[in-house]
Amino acid sequence: MTTAEKFLESAEQKVFDTEHRRKLVFNISQYDKKVVEGKKQFSDLELAKERASALKAKVIDNLDKYLIEFEANFIKRGGKVIWARDAKEAQEEIVKVLKRFNTKTVVKSKSMVTEEIHINDALEKEGIESLETDLGEFIVQLRKEAPYHIVTPAMHLSKEDVAKTFHEEKGTPADYTPQQITAWVRKFLREKYVAAEAGITGGNFLIADIGAVALTENEGNAWLSMAFPKVHIAIVGIEKIIPSINDMELFWSLLATHGTGQNVTVYNSILTGPKQNGETDGPEEMYVVLLDNGRSNVLEQVEQRRALHCIRCGACLNACPIYKGVGGHSYASPYSGPIGSVLTPQLWGMKEFKHLSFASSLCGKCTEVCPVKIDLHNLLLYNRRDSVKEKLSSNTENLMWLFWKKAMMKRNTMEKGGAKLKNFMLNQFFKKQWGNRRELPKVAPKSFNQIWKEGHGMK
Repeated sequence: MTTAEKFLESAEQKVFDTEHRRKLVFNISQYDKKVVEGKKQFSDLELAKERASALKAKVIDNLDKYLIEFEANFIKRGGKVIWARDAKEAQEEIVKVLKRFNTKTVVKSKSMVTEEIHINDALEKEGIESLETDLGEFIVQLRKEAPYHIVTPAMHLSKEDVAKTFHEEKGTPADYTPQQITAWVRKFLREKYVAAEAGITGGNFLIADIGAVALTENEGNAWLSMAFPKVHIAIVGIEKIIPSINDMELFWSLLATHGTGQNVTVYNSILTGPKQNGETDGPEEMYVVLLDNGRSNVLEQVEQRRALHCIRCGACLNACPIYKGVGGHSYASPYSGPIGSVLTPQLWGMKEFKHLSFASSLCGKCTEVCPVKIDLHNLLLYNRRDSVKEKLSSNTENLMWLFWKKAMMKRNTMEKGGAKLKNFMLNQFFKKQWGNRRELPKVAPKSFNQIWKEGHGMK
């Protein structure tokens, strides 16, 4: 099966799974309520979004300058930078570092970019245990699943599902409450933090002027993954750069509000390198892996490069009617929802993933909620345009649109044939594409133009 066929199969299954939809709608509705309250902290939210959008545009347009500035400032305090062109190169470099320190166990905080490069699988092949320490990620790792959502990895599960997973995988009582499960995980992970030789995190932002990685979280697990082990590796996409530490007040509050409805997340850390002389906490060595992995391809696009402004808040997923139906796993990408539908075809190939750009209602809700004002619904249209330019449409589809265009270009051609012939043609060429759960529209016996002329005695 092609990736598109798998998407359709998964989407069909999820959309008509009423229990799945109930869980997803309930969990998203809880976020929606909090986001409404969180937005009240802004005296002028629109102005804040405009400022953030302008800053991200400035950075992406001058990405080389800011990345070099970050690297220079990070190295000054003893940090080490690894530039990785793709997932394979990132995996190889990370494994080299870990082997140098005879690493047996890695504690890892939640990070979509690590999902992107499949670092857990790569480390497992090398005999290195990589343990997710975010509670949601820990749950989906136990279930051998990918994260379901950019912000909330286990959004598709109920508390009963989680209790059942822990009962089956860890032998805890089947009726464990969320509080009891959390306490069990906390005790289990504390032992791992102490024993682990290395910690891996992502990075919400790279701060150019001070050479720092900014982490935002609600559980403290990222901080522990960084502070306890001797080695810390932060894997960050090159687009995550921002100019100055003075911009953090704006971006942290926008991220917290649009991601979880908070004024500010519980733990926010700014990491400027390894432990310095006189400091008691922190790793002895710190590496930042600057990952490209297709981002330069996106940067080349005149319109779609705006997708690199994304701060991964997940707001567009929560707003999207398609995501609410098909769920996160259907996208077969670490980036789901509208932002995933724009980025995935650009990062890993239009040929394999063009269907994601067509899996949209184009309602514009994603654009409306974006904290950095990315016009996502327009970028989806640009992706569709590019898929046609790359001649990725089937011959049947191309022929169908050729005839359609010829018919629509002239009024007398449009009126020819009659309703019977037109309805026959629609059934012949459009029925499969239209889907077996929708009725094809029927062409009326007379067009509005014909009825108007007859009503006004015109020929």
